[in-house]
Amino acid sequence: MRLIYMLLAILGLSACGTGEAPASPGTPPPQAAVSEQEPAQQPSTQLESDGDGSTLKITFGDYELLATFEDNPSAEAFKELLSQGPVTVQMSDYGGFEKVGPLGTTLPRSDQQITTEPGDVILYQGDQITIYYGTNSWNFTRLARIDDPTDLREKLGDGTVSITFSLE
Repeated sequence: MRLIYMLLAILGLSACGTGEAPASPGTPPPQAAVSEQEPAQQPSTQLESDGDGSTLKITFGDYELLATFEDNPSAEAFKELLSQGPVTVQMSDYGGFEKVGPLGTTLPRSDQQITTEPGDVILYQGDQITIYYGTNSWNFTRLARIDDPTDLREKLGDGTVSITFSLE
């Protein structure tokens, strides 16, 4: 039995070694090599704009807002629709947290339980488009997110507004 304990102790100690000589007193411990490369990019669910129409342009009144498309089949279908030309939607307030209006066509849904944030562009029931200036939790399909939703509620104003969606 002692032999088994001794073998386990020897194996355990050898597995913990680094293969380097121990540091002398007063010498800082060795550090892991630091890579000179750029930090790894985190995966994104959004497509980045590179001038090829992958940015959504939202125009109303005196405002032109840019939004980044989500990476899902619904956003791809919306881009395909917009590649045929701009789409203008009459949008009205609903619930004190969004502007909503009929898209005029039905897009495939990629619904998920989400909580919206100001600046979310959402497909609702496949044929309604909404721009959120507040929050709401439901099964929705996020199409895009406005890059800078600062003062979005004030910009959208009260009542019905004509909003044009196009590709940048």
